[in-house]
Amino acid sequence: MAVELLANKKVLIVGATGGIGAEATKMIKNSQGNVFITGRDQEKLKKVAKANKIPDDQVFTMEVTDPESVQKVADQIHSKVSQIDILVNAAGVGYLKKFEQIEYEQMSRMIDINLKGAFLVMQAFLPPMKESKKGMIINIPGVLGRAPMAAAAAYAASKYGLNGMVKSLREELKRTEIRLSNLYLGGVDSEFWDDIDMPVNRDKFITAQEAGRAVWFMCQQPTSGVVSEMVIQPFNHQVI
Repeated sequence: MAVELLANKKVLIVGATGGIGAEATKMIKNSQGNVFITGRDQEKLKKVAKANKIPDDQVFTMEVTDPESVQKVADQIHSKVSQIDILVNAAGVGYLKKFEQIEYEQMSRMIDINLKGAFLVMQAFLPPMKESKKGMIINIPGVLGRAPMAAAAAYAASKYGLNGMVKSLREELKRTEIRLSNLYLGGVDSEFWDDIDMPVNRDKFITAQEAGRAVWFMCQQPTSGVVSEMVIQPFNHQVI
């Protein structure tokens, strides 16, 4: 069934070089999806492309904070295909610190990537979907996009903003068959935690593979319905 639902679907994964994005790329490609990938790190992007046998002309270096970079990639992809069937936004960055310890540059970076970046990507790839009145967009606000946590005020601000933006956009698209889905992941053992100075037990976190599987699962929504939201958390870290 997974192969049938994703076979030849044109899927763009933004942030394919991260742990979640890379795993989602592998699973969607193995389900015969026609995968396009983007990322900031060209070398990492090449490795993901090679591992999944993605053609060079479907691999794009892109900076989500740069409107010109995002639009250039959108134009290149739309010159090859009329529209993307499924857009997965797996790009993101985060810093967890007490409120007074968050630096302005860190706050700005989270807003630029997590919120403004998602805005630019959706704005660039949504028009063809609106024209055909169909498509799917999956964002990953994470659990901290809908639930509070100490030392996460700045990060949550960017993710709550993403959550609100998606929900408001959903209201604009009510008369279409464009699906907007939010995936709320909590405690994923990924590179996100490598530089976080906080006592956590990563052995009990969700693996990046399982997080990628959640994205893969959300891509297989039935034509008669929509998965608006999905929450996945470790057993020891349930906040919702």
